[in-house]
Amino acid sequence: MVKERTKSSDRWEEQLTEQRELILYNDEVNSFDFVIETLIEVCEHDPLTAEQCTLIAHFNGKCPVKAGDLEELIPISTEMTNRGLTVSIK
Repeated sequence: MVKERTKSSDRWEEQLTEQRELILYNDEVNSFDFVIETLIEVCEHDPLTAEQCTLIAHFNGKCPVKAGDLEELIPISTEMTNRGLTVSIK
């Protein structure tokens, strides 16, 4: 019996389940309050965590705000982008 594996299918599943980070980048457009509010609403952060992430992004230029697999992070990334924030999934 010969077992056949499709590498592209396995690679796609691995990419979907691999842990990634959603990175928030600092910008000069959005207010602290707006970014904090967005992190609370979209990423389900508590107010303290949202404020800390906002400050880290401001002073360091970026901050990981959410970890998860690609399927989980894509809709969050899309919503944050729709709200005018700059994010990426790494």
